[in-house]
Amino acid sequence: MRSPLEGSVLASIRPGPDEKAHIARVAEQLLAAARKIGRAEAMIVGSVARDTWIHGDRDLDIFLLFDPVLTRQELEEQGLALAKEIAESLGAPYHQKYAEHPYINAMLDGLDVDLVPCFRVESAGNIRSSVDRTPFHTRYIKDRIGPFADDVLLLKQFAKAGGVYGSDQMTEGFSGYLCELLILSCNGFSGVLLSAAGWRQGTLIDPETHRAKDFSEPLVVVDPVDPARNVSASVSLDRMFEFVELARGYLENPSPLFFFPPAEKNLSRSDIDRAIQEKRTFLVGMTCATPPYIPEIVVPQLRRSLESVQALLERNGFSVNFADCEMHEERSLLLFELNCGTISLTRRHPGPPIWNRQNAERFFHKYRDREASLLLAGPFIEAGRYIVEVRRRYTRAEDLLESPEVLDVSLGKHVRLSMQEGWEVTTNGDCWSAEFAPFISRFIARESPLTRILRYGEDRG
Repeated sequence: MRSPLEGSVLASIRPGPDEKAHIARVAEQLLAAARKIGRAEAMIVGSVARDTWIHGDRDLDIFLLFDPVLTRQELEEQGLALAKEIAESLGAPYHQKYAEHPYINAMLDGLDVDLVPCFRVESAGNIRSSVDRTPFHTRYIKDRIGPFADDVLLLKQFAKAGGVYGSDQMTEGFSGYLCELLILSCNGFSGVLLSAAGWRQGTLIDPETHRAKDFSEPLVVVDPVDPARNVSASVSLDRMFEFVELARGYLENPSPLFFFPPAEKNLSRSDIDRAIQEKRTFLVGMTCATPPYIPEIVVPQLRRSLESVQALLERNGFSVNFADCEMHEERSLLLFELNCGTISLTRRHPGPPIWNRQNAERFFHKYRDREASLLLAGPFIEAGRYIVEVRRRYTRAEDLLESPEVLDVSLGKHVRLSMQEGWEVTTNGDCWSAEFAPFISRFIARESPLTRILRYGEDRG
């Protein structure tokens, strides 16, 4: 039974007749152009094909299904040629984009259109590229989703409002297809929330009861068209439990804020300085040019680089309270909140126990002779082992992060190449920029989705 709140939400997010007619007209133009040219079967896929798209969405996905006798290289060459010809025949400006293999993105009558080549395989078990599954996903959902289309709209809007929608590398959240499968598996929107409220790490959902392997991800939803694939593999542990928190919060106290939260306000430079001063922590950022590759390649490398630089900071005595990264088209940012940005010159360094004579003597002579210029105290004996106090090389975090030592840690390959061309280090309020203001604001004012919703409600009350 739909609640009045959910009914009013649906009235706001359902596409209207004119909107549906517009997207259907553009889709038919593309299909007709593909039929006229020939060489491959064209198929509408995604939420438009399944009638699970939300009012205002401007995306349209057309797949071009080629005979699997082609090689991968032939698919790319012929697929791109056909996609370009379709766009040109309709006067649609386009450019080439990349996923597992290249495809064409075009703008036609206000819609963002992806023209994606794939193989026309007999079953999802015979796929030769990941996009080959998509037509099977579309057919599976179309055959079943009819009575639950509104439930999908509610779940998508709920996930978007909560900040957990999107399977891209930066979000690590719930895809549209995953939302559809959850709705089918749990018998509607309310069923999904009731189920999610009890999820634990390792929760398994297998719609067709045909899982063909074990999975290690926090949430496992077995693909009904491919028993060896986890549809929720992109969902991080944090996004999973943010969704759990949202589900529990809504079930306890339903509110429109779970679907339509107010726009977040960005912190200013002075706001950041005040927040850091109040916490008595220290903010330091590293900005470099974004490597010219797709997010699926760059984002994991940024996260690896973030972890490696954090380890460098901590090895040098700078305790990291929180760290995160953000990728934009032109620039990327690694951001660290340190418990202290300046530390003492003295670093305590323990040596071997005295009973380990050979190593103890080697340690003693190393610091008495070769490393004497670094010594501030020692060697002395404490608790049966040698101890020395030596000079730190860096007492300010920004000096360490500006040093060549950054390039000696385990950075992502393409991030390293970018940073070899230079990077910028900023501290506290100087980390602020209009480009990264939303990310830095979320970084400083960290809160869970439910915390944010409750705060909105309190502010309004």
